[in-house]
Amino acid sequence: MTTSQPGNVTFQSGNGSIPAIGLGTWLAPPGEVRDAVSTAIREGYRHIDCALIYKNEAEVGEGIRQSGIAREEIFITSKLWNSFHPNATESLERSLADLGTDYLDLYLIHWPVRLIPNESSQLLPVNPDGTRAIDRDWDMGKTWAQMEDILASGKVKAIGVCNWSIPYLEELKKVWRVKPSVNQVELHPYLPQHELRAWCRKEGILMEAYSPLGGSGAPITTDSEIATMAKKYDVAPANILISYHVNQGVVPLVKSTSPSRLKSNLKIVKLDSDDLKILNELDKQPGKHKRYNTPLWGWDLGFDD
Repeated sequence: MTTSQPGNVTFQSGNGSIPAIGLGTWLAPPGEVRDAVSTAIREGYRHIDCALIYKNEAEVGEGIRQSGIAREEIFITSKLWNSFHPNATESLERSLADLGTDYLDLYLIHWPVRLIPNESSQLLPVNPDGTRAIDRDWDMGKTWAQMEDILASGKVKAIGVCNWSIPYLEELKKVWRVKPSVNQVELHPYLPQHELRAWCRKEGILMEAYSPLGGSGAPITTDSEIATMAKKYDVAPANILISYHVNQGVVPLVKSTSPSRLKSNLKIVKLDSDDLKILNELDKQPGKHKRYNTPLWGWDLGFDD
């Protein structure tokens, strides 16, 4: 079965394009992420997904420079952390300094949740009873207005959101002057989020899939249906799961520190319509629907599960 490396996906908003596969850096171990990023870039990755809360952006920046590839050839994403909703520029400047760059290609609001820094922590503050210190009355429209100002400043080339459901997006739509270019959420055959994908497609918002293979220890790569497809296309199960997104115009963010796996994950196969249908209905099978990333923010974020 012929495999290929994907190119770029054009933003429907018209402000540029994004490489069709990205390297995620969430939970990338300190001391390993620099070499993983450098190796990934040398293997052909041109899209690196970062965030202030990952606490490894300085090392990611070292990996980018170590790769020897010019900054303008690499698409870098970072995210506004929850503690900085009242001052988005501060979060941005911290990321720019750590990454060692003067601009980002994409900047996302990490969650539609505002945390209130206190003596317990700046990044993950808690109340005396141990619950998260959350501002439940914060207007996300105020955060988005700052994101639009940051876009106008030229320090980022595109803006978007992360972990936003349809109800939250509908509220944001009432006030946006610039619509989000991207919505990055957990997506895989056990959590296909068809309604959210359709809503974003209608609005011209590109979907990005984090955890495209599921969470740590997730059984998706050993699912019998996926194993059968992997044998049919003569690729690894991971390639089926990554191709599932690329075939549908969704940008997957893959993670690995293994040079051989980094290279292998770039192989994309053209899945036939019957196989895409099977993958899109896999979560309907008993016990398979699963969300692997559910931070305990303390209230409903509006997702249909």
